[in-house]
Amino acid sequence: MLDPSSSEEESDGIVEEESKEAMAPQAGSRISPSRTSESSGGLAPSSSRSSARPTSPSPSAVSEEKEDLEKLQREEEDRKKKLQLYVFVMRCVAYPFNAKQPTDMARRQQKITKQQLQQTKDRFQAFLNGDTQIVADEAFINAVQSYYEVFLKSDRVAKMVQSGGFSATDFRDVFKRHIEKRVRSLPEIDGLSKETVLSSWMAKFDTIYRGDEDPRKAQQRMTASAASELILSKDQLYEMFQNILGIKKFEHQLLYQACQLDNLDEQAAQIRRELDGRLQMADQIARGGKFPKFVSKEMEAMYIEELKSSVNQLMANLESMPVSKGGEFKLQKLKRGHNTSIIDMGQEDENTLSKSDVVLSFTLEVVIMEVQGLKSLAPNRIVYCTMEVEGGEKLQTDQAEASKPTWGTQGDFTTTHPLPAVKVKLFTESTGVLALEDKELGRVVLHPTPNSPKQSELHKMTVTKACPDQDLKIKLAIRMDKPQNMKHCGYLWAFGKNVWKRWKKRFFVLVQVSQYTFAMCSYREKKSEPQELLQLDGYTVDYSDPQPGLDGGRAFFNAVKEGDTVIFASDDEQDRILWVQAMYRATGQSHKPVPPTQVQKLNSKGGASAQMDAPISQFYADRAQKHGMDEFISANPCSFDHASLFEMVQRLTLDHRLNDTFCCLGWFSPGQVFVLDEYCARNGVRGCHRHLCYLRDLLERAESGAIIDPTLLHYSFAFCASHVHGNRPDGLSTVKVDEKERFEDIKERLRVILENQIVNFRYCFPFGRPEGALKATLSLLERVLMKDIVTPVPPEEVKGVIRKCLEQAAQLNYQRIKEYAKIEENVGRLVTPAKRLEETIRLAELVIEVLQQNQEHHAEAFAWWTDLMVEHAETFLALYAIDMDAALEIQSPESWDSFPLFQLLNDFLRTDYHLCNGKFHKHLQDLYAPLVVRYVDLMESSIAQSIHKGFERESWEPVNNGSGTSEDLFWKLDALQTFIRDLHWPEEEFAKHLESRIKLMSSNMIENCVKRTRMAFESKLTKSSKSTDFRISPTLCTMFNVMVDAKDQSAKLCAMEMGQEKQFHSQIDELIEESVKDMIQLLVAKFVAILEGVLAKISRYDEGTLFSSFLSFTVKAASKYVDVPKPGMDVADGYVTFVRHSQDMLRDKVNEEVYIERLFDQWYTATMNLLGTWLTERMDQQLHVYQLKILIRITKKKYRDFRLQGVLDSTLNSKMYDTVRNRLTLEEATASVREGGMQGISMKDSDEEDEEDD
Repeated sequence: MLDPSSSEEESDGIVEEESKEAMAPQAGSRISPSRTSESSGGLAPSSSRSSARPTSPSPSAVSEEKEDLEKLQREEEDRKKKLQLYVFVMRCVAYPFNAKQPTDMARRQQKITKQQLQQTKDRFQAFLNGDTQIVADEAFINAVQSYYEVFLKSDRVAKMVQSGGFSATDFRDVFKRHIEKRVRSLPEIDGLSKETVLSSWMAKFDTIYRGDEDPRKAQQRMTASAASELILSKDQLYEMFQNILGIKKFEHQLLYQACQLDNLDEQAAQIRRELDGRLQMADQIARGGKFPKFVSKEMEAMYIEELKSSVNQLMANLESMPVSKGGEFKLQKLKRGHNTSIIDMGQEDENTLSKSDVVLSFTLEVVIMEVQGLKSLAPNRIVYCTMEVEGGEKLQTDQAEASKPTWGTQGDFTTTHPLPAVKVKLFTESTGVLALEDKELGRVVLHPTPNSPKQSELHKMTVTKACPDQDLKIKLAIRMDKPQNMKHCGYLWAFGKNVWKRWKKRFFVLVQVSQYTFAMCSYREKKSEPQELLQLDGYTVDYSDPQPGLDGGRAFFNAVKEGDTVIFASDDEQDRILWVQAMYRATGQSHKPVPPTQVQKLNSKGGASAQMDAPISQFYADRAQKHGMDEFISANPCSFDHASLFEMVQRLTLDHRLNDTFCCLGWFSPGQVFVLDEYCARNGVRGCHRHLCYLRDLLERAESGAIIDPTLLHYSFAFCASHVHGNRPDGLSTVKVDEKERFEDIKERLRVILENQIVNFRYCFPFGRPEGALKATLSLLERVLMKDIVTPVPPEEVKGVIRKCLEQAAQLNYQRIKEYAKIEENVGRLVTPAKRLEETIRLAELVIEVLQQNQEHHAEAFAWWTDLMVEHAETFLALYAIDMDAALEIQSPESWDSFPLFQLLNDFLRTDYHLCNGKFHKHLQDLYAPLVVRYVDLMESSIAQSIHKGFERESWEPVNNGSGTSEDLFWKLDALQTFIRDLHWPEEEFAKHLESRIKLMSSNMIENCVKRTRMAFESKLTKSSKSTDFRISPTLCTMFNVMVDAKDQSAKLCAMEMGQEKQFHSQIDELIEESVKDMIQLLVAKFVAILEGVLAKISRYDEGTLFSSFLSFTVKAASKYVDVPKPGMDVADGYVTFVRHSQDMLRDKVNEEVYIERLFDQWYTATMNLLGTWLTERMDQQLHVYQLKILIRITKKKYRDFRLQGVLDSTLNSKMYDTVRNRLTLEEATASVREGGMQGISMKDSDEEDEEDD
C-alpha cells in the first residue's frame, strides 16, 4: 500500500506537467492539435493510478491543485498580455512619427551600491590609518576624519544608499560643502589662496575615493553609461523592453520578422489602418452613445471632437514623414479629411493624380566583364565595348587585346524609364588606311527591371555580317535600383472597367505619392510616364479564384471599389502574395487578405507542398503562427484597452528604471520617455490617465522606501490638476469622472506622503540630498494644498501644515537621537547622578549636532519659513529640556560638574541668531543663574578664608612673582573670572551683575592682601637691626613683589569696561600706591636710622668734648710704639658695605624698576639731608680728622654707588649735596696742613680709590 504522501507528490507532478504545457509557447515549443491531444492523453494513466488510491482525497489537496491551476492560468494570461503589449511597443520603436528621444534631460549619475559604500568606507579608513601614500596636513586629515564619522558612518546615508538615492557626485558635493567652512576659517598664507587649498583638498579626496582603481577605466565606464543615458538605437530599445516585459530573444525574433518591422512601408500601412480604426471607433461611439462617464453631459460631443482631432493630428504627423529620401521629385501630398477613414474623393479636380505626378527616377549600374567566342581576330587586335541607356549618354570601356577581352568596367546611368533599353556594342579598331570608323562586331539590347537579377550573366550577342564569329557572347551585370517611392513592380495580367480594358500582360509599378496616396501604374518600354494609372484610394485588395474566359496568368487577385473591379493575375504564387501585401499596405484597408495556401494549410495536412511558392514574409508569418504568435501579430490595436496596457508597461518600465545602475529618482531615461510618448500618441492614451498612473506608481515606490524626485511628482501633479480643473495647455477639456476621483485620491495620498517626508526630512533628505529635493517637496505641498489651479492657498494654512509637520519632526528626531545615544528610561534600575549627567552631556552634543546639520543642510529649503524652523528647534530643545531638568534635579547641591553642560549648550545657542535668548536659552539661564550665584558666593568665602589662613602661616618665601599666599589668591581669582567669562552669560543685565560682583570681590580680596602685606612689612622692618649689620632680606623683597604683582593683577582682575564702574580698579590702584609709598618710607626711615647710628658714633669726636681729647691722646701715645689702625674706618666701611648690599638685593629681587628708582631717590635724598643737617649743627666747630675721613668716605661712596644705580644727576647734585661737599672740601683743606694730614683721603676723585673700590 502506498504512502498517502505519494498521492500529493503525484498530484504535484500532474500540476507541473500541466504547467509545462501551459507555458510551452513561452518556452518555444510548437503547439498543434495533435500535440495537445497527446498531452491530454498522456495524463490519463496518472489519473487512473490516482483512482486506485482512496477515492476521497483531502479537501486541502484539491484546493491546492485548483489554486495552482488558477495561478498557472493567471501567469499564462499575463504572458500573453505582455507579448501583445510588446508587439505594440515594437511598432512604436520601428516607425515613430510623433515623438523623439529627448536630448535636454538631466544626465543621471551612477548610483552607489552597498558594496561601493563599504569599499568607500574602507578606503577612507585606510587613509586615516596611514595605510596610503597620500601626503596630507593635519587640517585635511581632521576634515576627512569628520567626514568619515559624520557622513560615511551615518545610518541615514546607508539607508539612502539602500534606496538608490545616492551617487558618487553626492558624496563629493557633501565633502566639498563640509570643507568649505573649514578652509575659510584657516589663517591666510602669503602666496597660497584658499581656492588653491580647496582644489587641492578635492583632488586628494578624489584620490582617496578612487583608491587603486585606474582612472582611465572609470572614465571609459562613465562615458559608456552616459551614452546609454542619451540616445539609444532601435536594437537597444528592443532589448530594453524585452527585459522590461520579460520577452525572450527568440520570441522577439519571431515577432520582429512576422511583423516586418524592418519594412517601413508595412509599418506606415499598419499606422494608417490603426488611425482608420480609431476614426471608425469614434463614429461608433457617437452613433451608439456609449460614452465614458464625464463630469458634465456637454463633454460627450467634445469627446468625439477630441478623438477626431487627435487622429487628425497623427495623420498630419504621418503625412509629414518623408516618402522619398533625397529624391529629385517633390511628390504631391493630398489633403486628408477629418471625418472619414479614406481620402475624400469629392474634389476630383484637386485630388486626382496626373501622369506627371508619378514620374520615377532610376539609377542603373552596367558592369561589362568579358567577351567570349572571339576567335576570328588576330590576338593583338584592339577591342572595346560601348554602353548606353536609350536617350542618355554613351560610355566606353578601356581597350583590350582580342586574345584577352576582359574589362570589369562599370558605367552609371540615370533614367526616368521604368523599362529602359540598355545597348551594349563590341568594336574593334579598323586597320584600313582610309577607314573613318571602327568596326562593329556585335551588340546586345537588354530591358532590365528593378526585379532583374543583380549578378553577372552571359548574353548572346547579335553579330554583324562582317564578323565571322557567330557564337559571340558577352558577360555583364545590370543593377537597377528601386526608388524609395516605388513600392513594388513586375509584370501582371490586368483587366478593368475604366482602365486596362483589355486583358493583357503589362509592366506595373506601385507608386507612393504621399503617405495616404498610392497609384497602380502600367508602363511601356522607353516611356517615363505611365500609359495608364489607377489611384488606389478606397479600393480593397484580396485574393480571388481564376476567372473563366481569361487566358494568361496563374494566380489571380483583384482590387474592388463600389462600382469598379480590377482583376490582376501573376505567373506564380509568390509574386501574387508580394503584390497583394504591397497593395494591402497601400489601400489602408482593415481587412487583411489571407493567401489561399494558408487557408489550405489550416484545413489539410498537406500544406507544405502548397507553400513552396510563398515569399519569405509568409514563411515568417507561418513560423510565428506555429509558435502561437499569430494572434498577437494580427490583433486589431483598436480593439484593446490601451489605457490599461499602457498602465502596465509604464509600471514595469518604472520598476526596471529604479532597479538599473543609475540614480534616477523616478525619472525615465530618454529612450523610455520616447517609447512611452510614442505609445500614448499612437494609441490615444489620455495624458491625464498617463500621469495619474505615473503618480500612483511613484507614490507606491515612495511609500515602500524608494527615493522619488519631488520635482517629478510636481510635474505630473500639475498636469493632472490643470486637466481636472479645465485648464489644460493642450486644449483637451473633457474630464472623466474616474479621472477626477482618482485625482482626488492621489492628491490626498500625495499630501500624506509629503507631510510624512517633511516630518522625516532628516531621514528622507539626509545632508540635503538629493540636492533641492526638500525645497521642491515644500513647493509641491503648497501646490497640493491648493483648492483649484488658480486660487493660491492662504499662506497661514500652508504655514500651519508645515508647523504641525515640524512639531512631529522634532519629536521624531529627538526620539531617534535618544535611541542612537542608547539612553533609555531608567525604570527599575539605579543610575548614579554622575552617569546620568554624563548621558545628558552626550545627548546635548547630539542635539547640537542635529541642529547644526539642520542649519547647514536644510535651512535653505525652509528659507520662506525661517520662523517655523526656529519653532522646530525650540520644540526639539524643549524635549531635551525635560531630560536635562530631570538629570540636574538629582545632582548634589555641592556638585559643580554640571557647568560644562551649560557651557556646551550656551556656546552653541549664543552664536545662533534665532535661538539666542529663546525659550530654551532663557530656561537654561533661569536654571543655572542660582547655581552661578551660589558658586560665586562659596568661592568668595573660600578665597577669603584661604587669605586669612595663608597670611597667618606665610613664610614670605618667593614664589613666582610673589609669595605663596598671593600666588594662590591671584590664581583663584583669575580662575574664577575665567570661569565666569567662559560662561558667556547671554543675558546682559545678569552678565553685568556677575562681572561687577567678581570685580568687586577681586578688589576686596586684593585690598586685603595689600593691607596684610604692608602690615607684615612694617612688622618685619620694626623687628630688624638698626646698625650697619642690617641686611635687606628676600622676604622684604617678596613683600615688595607682592605689591607689584597685586598692581598687575588688579589691572586684569578689577578693571571694568563700563565707564564709571572702573572705580574698583582705580581704588585698588590708589591703595597699592599708598601702601608702596608707606613701605618705601618705612624702609628709607630704616636706612636713615642706620646712618644716624653711624653719625652718633663719630659724634663722640666732636671738638671740645672730654671723650674726644682723651681718645686723641691715647692714639698719639700708642702710635709711637705700634701701628694703630685709623679710627672710624671700620664704621665707614661697614656702612658702605650695608648700602651696597641693600642696593644689590633690592635691584636683584624686586621686580618693579619704578619702585626701586623711587626708593633709591628717597634713600639718597634723606641720607644726604641727614648728613647736611649733621654738618650744619657743627658749623662753628672744626671736624675731627677722623670724622672728616669717615664722612668723606661715606659721601663719596654714596654718591658713586647711587649714580651707578641710575639715580638722576638732578637728584645726585642737589643743593644739600653741594653743601656737604663744600664743607667737607673746606675741612679737608684745613686738616691737610695739620700734623699727620688726611693720609690720602680726599674729596677729589682718584684712580687709586677706584682700584680700592674694586
